[in-house]
Amino acid sequence: QVQVVESGGGLVQAGGSLRLSCAITGTDLSFNAMGWYRQASEREMVAHITSTGNTDYADSGKGRFTISKDNGKNTVYLQMNSLKPEDTDVYYCAADLTDEMGAPLHYWGQGTQVTVSS
Repeated sequence: QVQVVESGGGLVQAGGSLRLSCAITGTDLSFNAMGWYRQASEREMVAHITSTGNTDYADSGKGRFTISKDNGKNTVYLQMNSLKPEDTDVYYCAADLTDEMGAPLHYWGQGTQVTVSS
């Protein structure tokens, strides 16, 4: 069973850093793209990366957040620096894969809480 497993959330003071990790388990399929999203009022993209290394960031995280990947481990990371109280939210990881028949697959993790205190 394919699962997307997040870790690394927690409580940090403003100006601090956190590193979120997201791993795909239960499959030998490699990801095409993975991304981090925050819940906010509606789930919105924070950072996105393709298997070839193309990245995209929401304006709110540019210059502070860095997404990276380890293709061999089917894992992506989100380094969050200079955190602000407004970054507080539940962060979800999403993974896009393709099955053996060429059909797209999309999975969400369970979410990890990031809380930034002022």
